Amino acid sequence: MRAREHGIVIGTGTPGPHNAITDVAGVRVGHTTLISGEGPRVTGQGPIRTGVTVILPHGGSTFDEPLYAGLHWLNGCGEITGMASLEEFGMLTSPIALTNTASVGVVRDALVELEVDGGRQAWSLPVVGETWDGRLNDISGQHVRREHVHQAYREAGGGPVAEGSVGGGTGMICHGFKGGIGTASRVVDGYTVGVLVQANHGRRDRLTVNGVGVGARLPAEPVAHEGAGSIIGIVATDAPLLPHQCRRLAQRAGLGVARTGGAGENFSGDGFLCFSTGNRNLPSAALDSDTPRTYQVTSLSDEYIDPLFYAVIEATEEAIVNALVAAETMTGADNLTVTGLDGATLAKVLST
Repeated sequence: MRAREHGIVIGTGTPGPHNAITDVAGVRVGHTTLISGEGPRVTGQGPIRTGVTVILPHGGSTFDEPLYAGLHWLNGCGEITGMASLEEFGMLTSPIALTNTASVGVVRDALVELEVDGGRQAWSLPVVGETWDGRLNDISGQHVRREHVHQAYREAGGGPVAEGSVGGGTGMICHGFKGGIGTASRVVDGYTVGVLVQANHGRRDRLTVNGVGVGARLPAEPVAHEGAGSIIGIVATDAPLLPHQCRRLAQRAGLGVARTGGAGENFSGDGFLCFSTGNRNLPSAALDSDTPRTYQVTSLSDEYIDPLFYAVIEATEEAIVNALVAAETMTGADNLTVTGLDGATLAKVLST
């Protein structure tokens, strides 16, 4: 169940039909979830609590039809590949994948294989973000394989998005509770903003929902090393934005994290990427493309961007809460059990 199914309404904005990143037309999401084994950790064997999530930015090839994009780091103890090119050109030219810290390489390589596809493309610099699932998962065993990436890529679809302990979020912990994948959206001034997070950050005593400090009032077993985690957030919008405007929206996702009590702690890798589907006529990244000397784009005036900022903040907060209430209690490596946040209990705490 999601936050709103428990009567928990975040903010005042209006969600899209699915209250998900897929409300931005053309955006698709796919997961591969890997759960097996129990008991003591044996490197290379398990227990396995991990996976991969793939986001396809539109219905075509992002290499042939790149999108304006921007990046912001709240705290840089993390990794998102492909960022040198994205920051240089302000364009997203690949799908986006989320996984665990030790599997970034294989996920990146699998996306290259899928995108190049026997020579269809000359090159690929995939965007792959990570958070660390090494408490519940045998992370050093590197159990995510190329076929798992291929599955998530090929099964990516629109509509409702599975949340909680799925895909890249399978083994994640958030504010001392079971965390994972969460998503939400807002519709404002005729534009849609969608956010998807892989939430693996925060401390339980700081957890805040709708401005109410709830963490210390919620029952849960303590989890070691709280605050030493990460969150990756992907923001999508159909508003016609230039790269610097995408970066500004990405920056506001950090305010959504702050609204839930996140602080960008020292050992937390908190990175946010925003892409805009509002201009689909940008020159192809192909080396041999017949590139026009000039091309026209549409840009939203900065004077009208504040409602999009608010939309990102609210959708990020709700995506984090959705990740928390969707994720059920999980026992992983070395018999560590991380409690899921019961949505009904959270709703009761918020009402008292």
